[in-house]
Amino acid sequence: MNRDILAIIQENMGTFSKGQKRIANYILESYDKAAFMTASKLGKRVNVSESTVVRFAAELGYDGYPSMQKSLQKMIRNRLTSVQRIEVTNDRIGDQDVLDMVLQSDIEKIRMTMEEVDRDVFEKASDALVGARRIYIIGVRSSAAIATFLGFYFNLIFDDVVMISANTASEVFESMLRVGERDVVLGVSFPRYSSRAVQAMSFARDRGATTIAITDSEVSPLAAIATYTLKARSDMASFVDSLVAPLSLVNALLVSISRKKNDELARTFQNLEQIWEEYGVYEKAPETNS
Repeated sequence: MNRDILAIIQENMGTFSKGQKRIANYILESYDKAAFMTASKLGKRVNVSESTVVRFAAELGYDGYPSMQKSLQKMIRNRLTSVQRIEVTNDRIGDQDVLDMVLQSDIEKIRMTMEEVDRDVFEKASDALVGARRIYIIGVRSSAAIATFLGFYFNLIFDDVVMISANTASEVFESMLRVGERDVVLGVSFPRYSSRAVQAMSFARDRGATTIAITDSEVSPLAAIATYTLKARSDMASFVDSLVAPLSLVNALLVSISRKKNDELARTFQNLEQIWEEYGVYEKAPETNS
């Protein structure tokens, strides 16, 4: 079901029972909180039974409450303000230990990413990068951390890598002036999705470049314009974006590429090691007496 769940609720309000209307009104008024409640907790909040909540989900056309909840969560990911995200996180954590809750959430996101990532798409994306004439990378706001990490290693692996400057819309297009069919543009964006990243990917696609999206789901605006979409689960830890699973996916992509360019990369790093040694790039660890 791809339609906005709030619109579906509003359209069907006249058909709901009294208890279902209480559920519907609460979701419409507090969808940011409802999206992360269990059926039992939502029922208690509006004073109806858990079974009424489950029947409400079925009434909307979902095959169960978890399916409706997932639809709600997808819908709100790009809507929540930073203040709402803090409120949602406070509700989710409650009296739990913050460190334990956040680390467990990150572990779960990596597990889900590992189960859901399309291996065939992953390999095709890796091959496209290895065969590219030029690679462009864009990541804005918190996603810039992933883009910078990629850019650092790609510059060691490939001859022609361009980090797209995204301070203004004009800089995006100026950075990509010569993008063409033999190039790959890799865009990174997670909720709240960056309009600049979407613009850059659309620009590249229209000029025949291969586009690779690293994003969170098929409803991401980047997925719709990507040749290959690599999905990694992200999460909202307060106003902070949890990018642990995306970074793990990027690590896997770098390892895959390094294996495909094994001999060439070995020579590159042999030269780099000599340069790093000659110019003292790294501090040597002090020797210890055993």
